Amino acid sequence: MSKSIAVIGAGSWGTALASVCADNGHDVTLWVRSAEIAEQINVRHTNEKYLPNAVLPEAIRACTDLAEVVSGKKFVLLVTPSHAMRAVVRQLAPYLEPDVLLIHATKGLEQDTLKRMSEVIAEEVPAEIAEKIVVLTGPSHAEEVIRRSPTTVVVSSKSHDAMLTAQDLLMNGAFRVYTNADMIGAEIAGSLKNIIALGAGLSDGLGFGDNAKAALLTRGLAEIGRLGVKMGANPLTFSGLAGVGDLVATCTSKHSRNWRAGYLLGQGKTVEEALAELVMVVEGVRTTSAAKTLAEREGVEMPITRGIYSVLFEGKSVRQVVEELMGRGRTFEMEDIIRYRM
Repeated sequence: MSKSIAVIGAGSWGTALASVCADNGHDVTLWVRSAEIAEQINVRHTNEKYLPNAVLPEAIRACTDLAEVVSGKKFVLLVTPSHAMRAVVRQLAPYLEPDVLLIHATKGLEQDTLKRMSEVIAEEVPAEIAEKIVVLTGPSHAEEVIRRSPTTVVVSSKSHDAMLTAQDLLMNGAFRVYTNADMIGAEIAGSLKNIIALGAGLSDGLGFGDNAKAALLTRGLAEIGRLGVKMGANPLTFSGLAGVGDLVATCTSKHSRNWRAGYLLGQGKTVEEALAELVMVVEGVRTTSAAKTLAEREGVEMPITRGIYSVLFEGKSVRQVVEELMGRGRTFEMEDIIRYRM
């Protein structure tokens, strides 16, 4: 049955999700900040800035008026950068229907509060809406979703019914949706994998090879799991789509803006030069700072995250960080995750 859906954010991922919804026969209105991009989507059915050469379904209607986009909608997909999430939700909250289902697909932490996106959203909407917020995450490059390449994702919520509703809303033959009730794990995994992707890009940019990247992904996942478990996540989540699935996709693909930023840094670019060269938001940079602070607050050891932070914000060389990581004292591989769970 056709639904009326608002998608907030017309970057690559928001545009791709709007396309998924339109493919499923839904009536989709996409909120766009730029009038130029809105006209391009409505007239030419393209979004050349974020998804070059992709042809969008004609059912997608773009609009720059946030109130108009949201009003009367029973389903709202939030796909804004993490640093803008609170402001955008606060702006649209007065126009939400009391029974609206909010689905967010943003992978990041709020810089000042260190809160997950579902927590940020919950603070800005009525309690009856907050209790059924849904998280959408998993290995899903927009460039492949828009081409209808086979993709699997996961939705998570405190509400079982909300998860099933989101699953039915989004799933089709090219976009398979699983459910997982562990919101904490889903959001922590989806956010922190961007840090490791920066590291993977750095490693590739310096030509370190497959051994180094395999070690980085494996030990990076251990760090993510340690922090997630300490915060109440289910350890099994990190072995699923939200964890290892998204980590592999983000750390090994040139579609990944975080990998690309790291690669440019490995090639000798400054942080400012690397970010200026990329059109889209690189969530991993802000997340690195937030995760470092969060790990310190929670008393969780995250040496890779700390090392990447020192490269991004303290001017330390990558080779110095690698020497420090490789020279650390001996430790266990698995026992620390169990320790943080206790």
